[in-house]
Amino acid sequence: MSALGVHIVAFGYSFGLPPEAELVVDVRFLPNPNYVDALRPLTGLDPPVIAFMQGLSETKPFLEHLYSFVDYLLPHYASVKSTVTIAVGCTGGRHRSVFVAERLAEHLRAGENATISVTNRESAAA
Repeated sequence: MSALGVHIVAFGYSFGLPPEAELVVDVRFLPNPNYVDALRPLTGLDPPVIAFMQGLSETKPFLEHLYSFVDYLLPHYASVKSTVTIAVGCTGGRHRSVFVAERLAEHLRAGENATISVTNRESAAA
């Protein structure tokens, strides 16, 4: 059996849900770096935004729960599908969703049962 293909899409709810997603994760509950003037022009790939997100008390427990949930689901998807798309959304799709999508990809790449790709949809469209 070949490895499951997992595609993670960071998106902004302002621009609509990715229709291809089997699983949608809403991260709008996390504080928004967009409201910090110095972080607004950056993305979740930039070190200052990463530091901001990692400094939030909510981030680590949320990621641990997300990893556990996804780790549970993927073998079940693998039994019926060859690929699965996980969409991670925030308001604009540039900060929180990108940060979480990249952390989830890092976590999944540490495993051995899937091939992982990431698209930052709103950044790609800009």
